[in-house]
Amino acid sequence: MSRTYDCTDPQQRARGIDAAVRAVRTAKLVVIPTDTVYGVGCDAFQADAVAALLAAKGRGRDMPVPVLVGSPATLAGISAQSGGVVADLVEAFWPGGLTVVCRQQPSLRWDLGNTNGTVAVRMPLHPVAIEVLREIGPMAVSSANRSGGPPARTAEQAREQLGDTVAVYLESFPTDDDTPSTIVDVTGPLPRVLRLGAVPVDALREVVPDVTVPAGSP
Repeated sequence: MSRTYDCTDPQQRARGIDAAVRAVRTAKLVVIPTDTVYGVGCDAFQADAVAALLAAKGRGRDMPVPVLVGSPATLAGISAQSGGVVADLVEAFWPGGLTVVCRQQPSLRWDLGNTNGTVAVRMPLHPVAIEVLREIGPMAVSSANRSGGPPARTAEQAREQLGDTVAVYLESFPTDDDTPSTIVDVTGPLPRVLRLGAVPVDALREVVPDVTVPAGSP
């Protein structure tokens, strides 16, 4: 049976974060607020938990799970690319609505799906998410909805889709809208936008002028 904690109340927030941390450490799923949409997550290094996350969403391994981190410093431990363009993007947009797809450290022993040696990483701008991430470390986190369903702007909306497949729901203020993060792939010769989202192209171009965008984008 899952539980929901109202993180706008200081006492419930403390209990909820503690419950979420314990759940993640025992390979269970949790829903956390972020600055974009709510996310469903687990310990990135527990393959069974990642498989349960994909199953809860009704999603295949061909759509691997992104990773959230609680500090920019964590990136060097999971990405083989942490300088140059990556460092510029992280400095400009983290914490915030930018996901960076980079080559992962070859020594990592995790299974996020069919990643082809890459990892999509973001640091969210939300105090509850940051607190959980700093306790747990890197978490595999995807949007808290069934595949094809509407993004969740509250934990309650996430619960309507994910139900008891999730152990702990952390409810905070509703997100401003349902715009997901912008995704930029830096694994090729030029950085390229894979998905338009919270960070606009104009802002990206101020930092990385040679970023390429999907056809028809501004």
